[in-house]
Amino acid sequence: AKQQHGEDLRIRPLASLGLLLTRHGGHGDTGAKMATAYESFNLHTTPEKFYIEACDDGANDVLAIDRVSTEMTLTGRKDVPPSAVTRPISGIMGTIRLVAGMYLIVITKKRKVGDLFGHAVWKAVDFDVISYKKTVLHLTDTQTQDNKTFLSMINNVLTTDGFYFATNYDLTHTLQRLSNTSPDFQEMSLLERADQRFVWNGNLLREFTAQPELHKFVFPVIHGFIVMKSCCINGKIFDWIIISRRSCFRAGVRYYVRGIDSEGHAANFVETEQIVQYNGGKASFVQTRGSMPFFWSQRPNLKYKPKPQISKTTSHLDGFQRHFDSQIITYGKQVILNLVNQKGSEKPLEQAFAKMVSNLGNGMVKYIAFDFHKECSRMRWDRLQILVDAVSKTQDEFGYFLVDSDGKVQMQQEGTFRSNCMDCLDRTNVIQSLLARRSLQSQLQRLGVLHVGQNIEEQADFEKIYKNAWADNANACAKQYAGTGALKTDFTRTGKRTQWGLVMDGWNSMIRYYKNNFSDGFRQDSIDLFLGNYAVDEVDGPTPLHVQKDWKFLTLPIIMVVAFSMCIICLLMAGDTWTETLAYVLFWGSASVGTAAVILFNGHEFVDAPKLVQKEKMD
Repeated sequence: AKQQHGEDLRIRPLASLGLLLTRHGGHGDTGAKMATAYESFNLHTTPEKFYIEACDDGANDVLAIDRVSTEMTLTGRKDVPPSAVTRPISGIMGTIRLVAGMYLIVITKKRKVGDLFGHAVWKAVDFDVISYKKTVLHLTDTQTQDNKTFLSMINNVLTTDGFYFATNYDLTHTLQRLSNTSPDFQEMSLLERADQRFVWNGNLLREFTAQPELHKFVFPVIHGFIVMKSCCINGKIFDWIIISRRSCFRAGVRYYVRGIDSEGHAANFVETEQIVQYNGGKASFVQTRGSMPFFWSQRPNLKYKPKPQISKTTSHLDGFQRHFDSQIITYGKQVILNLVNQKGSEKPLEQAFAKMVSNLGNGMVKYIAFDFHKECSRMRWDRLQILVDAVSKTQDEFGYFLVDSDGKVQMQQEGTFRSNCMDCLDRTNVIQSLLARRSLQSQLQRLGVLHVGQNIEEQADFEKIYKNAWADNANACAKQYAGTGALKTDFTRTGKRTQWGLVMDGWNSMIRYYKNNFSDGFRQDSIDLFLGNYAVDEVDGPTPLHVQKDWKFLTLPIIMVVAFSMCIICLLMAGDTWTETLAYVLFWGSASVGTAAVILFNGHEFVDAPKLVQKEKMD
């Protein structure tokens, strides 16, 4: 087995667009000459081949995959043997090599989310992972076990909610990026023109990418969240949409992937676009979130909140500069909203971020620190308005993307707010929902939905839809990164903090603690395998899955449990004298506490750590 880095497998972000995308100019028709892929398929299976038949009207193409040579060719329906076992599928995710050989991953069930400018948007609901090989008898017992583990990793990613696709619309780009394109760009297939940052099946589609004639059989799949609502204000019906696109560069789970990599890709980077469509006019407001873009880590070690570590051996400014260079090229001016605590373990991170922005000396990057927890302590959530008011002038200057009913671009978004907290989940989502509402207020007035002087907050029905959708967005992003739903969603849903919300936050925090310490290593390995950061070789060599645990891992927990049990037994079955009982309780109690202290001191050895990709990638 070997380790690979994402850059070997994918085009650099936006490199596929080259000169085809400019931030200004171009036409406003975001639906013009959109590339298409086939929408419905039949999978015909024989012992020798997979035949994937395009079932769209007028289509005669069949993709044949040889199960022995793995060769892919284009053929016709006449070549499908009558003896083949046939079933309908909703799409192809791609192919991947595991220990037993190649596997085909298909979408077996999809659910329609809605229509975006007349194009159907789908959520992939169910998948199947099908082996090219008809048997695994050629594998040793160890290889069979490894293959099962790798398969469960692939399924772990596929069962993480939030995969979306469209077969005749480019979901990977914002409206503004799509409007600023050249004719050459519009001739490209969906696969070629996609923003590689958001193509989660990019690694799985490498075999297809190399054969342009097969591009119509596949489409980019994004990971994140999409909600599409038909809403009514003042009797005027408009479409309101949120699309959150998670980056597949430096992807991973909460504590194992923080900061940036050497290419400047930030952990948990999500681009969130809010779209409104009314009477032929369209408006779009884009925000981003991402881990603080320098080299820091926060490895789990059984403590509730591990202490963050800023790398002392790496030059931060190079990666930091790469990150913001790419952000400025893509989004224009940057306003950083850093919401972390300005005391305790988060303080050094805030200070490092502020210092690096100062050292960068780029007038296109502005830094604002806002201690979310301090400002909103004791349920003073109204104080969030302080930050919204502080950035209101900048938000007005940035504007948003607006196209009138004639398809003419009226306004471009000149910059974005890049929000972050520690995880870029709970605090970040609250702030993003407030900024998005402020933008929406202006958009709905420009489009003629709201009257002058009307406020969105006064529209009770829409306000309920708005708040719930943003809370759902928070939950989706949190489940994908931290393993549980988001915290503070009671505020996003209702506009105020509730006691029940605090209880639910406590419950979610407990679940997060367990997952982060005892199951996230497997989840990180699953993502690295899926995205191609680790590749399996079909050879007899050992895989990194078999890591020998230190003797402490098994011995100390057993000693602690035995000592604690004896302590309880001594309390329940008192000796002849209280001094005897006390002596036993003190002895066994000290043994259990002492063992627990040793376990905590060596906490990093007791957590579920990733096995596939070397540690340096994480730090």
